[in-house]
Amino acid sequence: MTAVPLLCTTYGELAGVLGSLSAEESFQPTGCAGWGPVDLGFHLLGDARRALVALCTPAPGPADTDAVSYWTGWQPPGAGDDEELWSTRIAASTQGGIAAIAAQYAETSAAVVVAAGRVRTADTVRTQDRVLRVGDLLSTLVVEAAVHHLDLVRELDRPGPSAEPLAEVRRVLEGLLGGSLPDRWDDVTAALRGTGRERLTASDRLELGPGASRFPLFG
Repeated sequence: MTAVPLLCTTYGELAGVLGSLSAEESFQPTGCAGWGPVDLGFHLLGDARRALVALCTPAPGPADTDAVSYWTGWQPPGAGDDEELWSTRIAASTQGGIAAIAAQYAETSAAVVVAAGRVRTADTVRTQDRVLRVGDLLSTLVVEAAVHHLDLVRELDRPGPSAEPLAEVRRVLEGLLGGSLPDRWDDVTAALRGTGRERLTASDRLELGPGASRFPLFG
C-alpha cells in the first residue's frame, strides 16, 4: 500500500473507533498512563492539525530527517515528567467531550489525507524544526496513529489497527534497531514491546542479545 492510501486507512480506522465511543467509555484507561480516550483523542487531534500545517509548509531540501530517524528523540516520559499529561487533560476537558473531539478528528484527519494527495512524496516539508520528505512524514503519521490506536483500544471492545499500519510500525522499529525483531512476535507484539508498552521477557532478551539494551526503541 502506498503512502497516501496507507494514511487514509490508518486515520479512517482511528476516526471510526473514536466516533464509536460513549461518554462513559471515554474515561476508561488507555495505554497512555493517566489518559483516558478523551485525552488521547485530543492528543491525536493535535497531531492531525500539526500534520495539516506540515503538509502546507514547504521547506528547501535536503531533508535532515527520515521516517526512522524521526523517532530517535522520542522516549517514554520519565518519572515526574507529567507536564504534557496535565496540560493535555486540561485542554481536552474544554472540548465538549469525546463526541466533539471525535468529530473534529474525523474532519481534520480527512483534510490531512486530501492535503497529502496534493503534494509529491519526494517534496520536502518542515515540522517540529525538522525537514522531511512528504513520504517520510506520512510514515511518521501512520506510525503514531497506529501505536495510539493500540493504546486507545487496550481496555475497549473495539478493533485495533489493520495489518498494513502495523507492518509500517514494525518496519520503523526494525530500522531503529538496525536488524530484525523476533520472528515469533506478531506485529502487535512488536509495536507494544518495541515502544515499551510491554516489557521484554527473558527469552526476548536472550534472542535480541545486545540489542535488548536499546529498548524501548521509541515511546
